[in-house]
Amino acid sequence: MAHQPLTLLIVDSANVVGSVPDGWWRDRRGASERLRDRLAGHADAGIPGIPGELEIVLVVEGAARGVESVPGVRVSEAPGSGDDHIVQLAAEARDRPCVVVTADRGLRQRVTQMGAQTVGPRTVYGSESE
Repeated sequence: MAHQPLTLLIVDSANVVGSVPDGWWRDRRGASERLRDRLAGHADAGIPGIPGELEIVLVVEGAARGVESVPGVRVSEAPGSGDDHIVQLAAEARDRPCVVVTADRGLRQRVTQMGAQTVGPRTVYGSESE
């Protein structure tokens, strides 16, 4: 039986942290680090609704640059537009399952054209943070 490739979970940090009004705008890097740490908890346990084992990539941009990767979560700094970087990562993952976490409608449309699925921020940032 063939081994199923890891599902690539690409998280739009700016969009996801922006979905929770917790003062993230005062410390974008800190908010991205909190999101990264939350995602690390999902690396082994998985995420309800997303089948299989995950390779998690957190895309940061702008003031959130400088966030370090941790076991289970690779942080990828967008060289320019975060959305463009996410689309590029989704395009590179055409040979495996790919899910993008964002509420950005334009980005959702772009990555769907690359063959990725999309889910909203609540998938990783549920009501427990409200």
